[in-house]
Amino acid sequence: MKTKLSISMDEELVKQIEKNLAEGSFRNKSHIIEYALKEFLRRK
Repeated sequence: MKTKLSISMDEELVKQIEKNLAEGSFRNKSHIIEYALKEFLRRK
């Protein structure tokens, strides 16, 4: 089950996320943020 979150982040980071979305690398913003967090936690 997924839980909805509300976050604030730097505008430049959002632009980078939207660039990746436009390139078709991820399905949506949630997908890219979830992927990034999993990678961060895996490497920690």
